[in-house]
Amino acid sequence: MTDKPYSNFKATLAIATASFRSIIRSPSSVVFTLLFPLIFILVFGFISGGSVISVDVGVAKTNDTINPVYQALKKISVVHLIYNQTPRQMEANLKKGTIDAIMNIQKNTAPPYFTVNIQSSKASGDKISILKSALNNIFFVINSHVPDAPPPVAIIKESTVQSREYKTIDFILPGQLGFSLLSTGVFGTAFVFLSLRITLVIKRFFATPVKRYSIVIGEALARISFALIGALFIITIGHFAFGFTLVHGFLTVIDMLILSFIGVVVFMGFGFTVSGIAKNESTVPPIANMITLPQFLLSGTFFSINVFPAWLQPISRALPLTYLNDAMRKVAFEGASLMDVSHQILILCLWGVGIYFVAVKTFKWE
Repeated sequence: MTDKPYSNFKATLAIATASFRSIIRSPSSVVFTLLFPLIFILVFGFISGGSVISVDVGVAKTNDTINPVYQALKKISVVHLIYNQTPRQMEANLKKGTIDAIMNIQKNTAPPYFTVNIQSSKASGDKISILKSALNNIFFVINSHVPDAPPPVAIIKESTVQSREYKTIDFILPGQLGFSLLSTGVFGTAFVFLSLRITLVIKRFFATPVKRYSIVIGEALARISFALIGALFIITIGHFAFGFTLVHGFLTVIDMLILSFIGVVVFMGFGFTVSGIAKNESTVPPIANMITLPQFLLSGTFFSINVFPAWLQPISRALPLTYLNDAMRKVAFEGASLMDVSHQILILCLWGVGIYFVAVKTFKWE
């Protein structure tokens, strides 16, 4: 009777199954993957209105830029004027909620001397009220410098375009999903492989016919499966409990899960690197936090990176989590396809190639 050849495929599945069971029994995995993001979603889901006091205003090509109203508006910090978009781009971005309004100031031959045309959408939310309040304050200041009760210096004419309402949850949920994936990929992977090395489990594996790739793929499959289940849970809660926008319904969910898969695979590379650098389990959190904390704070997880100083924004835009969050929001709210966010996916994958190269150099099997 001949012995059956050893199956590394079955070994990989067995490792994945055992690892998945250990993950769901781990309090830290459940907390970082499900509980923390869910708490943030619940908190922000019950908050109405915008999450950031900043108004992005597209400036029409025909806008009068030498009038005192426009010059005063440029000095207001909460108003961010955007010049480098075509009329078609501005209208499309207005409907998507990428910008809050389109402004066109025209000079009149008789009082009122200027007409401020403002175009908004449902996606603008309360931002239009902030813009109109700023304009009315400007009108009052200009009029106050002219004696004898002058006629109003300008009037506002407002129009709206049809679009979807941009809710707080539409910004917050993709960020919390990215938070969950980064936490799972970095902390989970780092602790598991460091523990396997310290407890000499990996050495015991080497006494069997199990290949190294089976160990890595098995653990990765368990981590990815758990992360995707968590992502589906977060999306489901956000949609049915708080009205998180899924433009194309189930197809949008599939696209978000594909992005989640790419994200967690890339972030696991950071975890492999940390496990290779760390000397013991007590050194994992400081090293892992050096990787994750800047991304949690600077990658648009809780608020838009547009609120940061100009010198800090390029740093924010270089982080991998920024590209994942941006792609998630475009797919969910704007209805973008994976091809439409191919730039974000490419940058994310390039980050993955780079970090896995470092991981291979630093990872220790013994």
